[in-house]
Amino acid sequence: MMAALMMCSNTIAAEKTDIFTTKNGKEVKITCIKHASMRIQYDGLEIQVDPVTDGAKPVTDYTVYPKANIILVTHEHHDHFDREALTILRTATTCTYTTQYIYNNNFHNSTPLNNGDSIIYRDDIKIEAVPAYNTTPGREQFHPKGRGNGYVLTLDGLRIYIAGDTEDIPEMANLKDIDIAFLPCNQPYTMTVDQLVNAAKVIKPKVLFPYHYSQTPIQQASLRLAGTGIKVLIRDYQ
Repeated sequence: MMAALMMCSNTIAAEKTDIFTTKNGKEVKITCIKHASMRIQYDGLEIQVDPVTDGAKPVTDYTVYPKANIILVTHEHHDHFDREALTILRTATTCTYTTQYIYNNNFHNSTPLNNGDSIIYRDDIKIEAVPAYNTTPGREQFHPKGRGNGYVLTLDGLRIYIAGDTEDIPEMANLKDIDIAFLPCNQPYTMTVDQLVNAAKVIKPKVLFPYHYSQTPIQQASLRLAGTGIKVLIRDYQ
């Protein structure tokens, strides 16, 4: 069970951090870096999601961040997968989870996960790879089915869904007890506002962060989800 949102504060480069509490009272800090990149801190661990330096603006200097214990990469596009950022963040003990496609394309120093795979990092941390793909005719080439991952990251019972680049696919109905969801919204590559609203109503997270939204008028999603019980938090994930 997720506790109520506790506070927001500024961190590196005035980035926004939101703090949540797990069922056993541990803090989970989620920092918006940009676009699809975020930093998650939990119980002394550093988790980075889709870290990129200049694949998405503004340019990010990852040397100012601590080394990562866990890195999640959703797919191979330059605004999600950046070897430079990974080199900066990794140590010999960093667990880097990617896709089979990335692994096969000469990134063997990682653990590939296919849709449906899961990893128990330790007793209180589970990582599940879930589908992420396009369905609209003419868009399938952007994110083919089976190639990319979304992830469900469970930290001491707190369930965080990071959708990756996807539309509102049928498999979202299988996601249960999601506390926090990150859903992308920039057509034609991911979801329209209509699709994001539909996906949120299917998943029913307690908190929703629209992300990867580029120039989409994302406040429309917030307005349309008013009264659903889903708390929409807009951060600078352009």
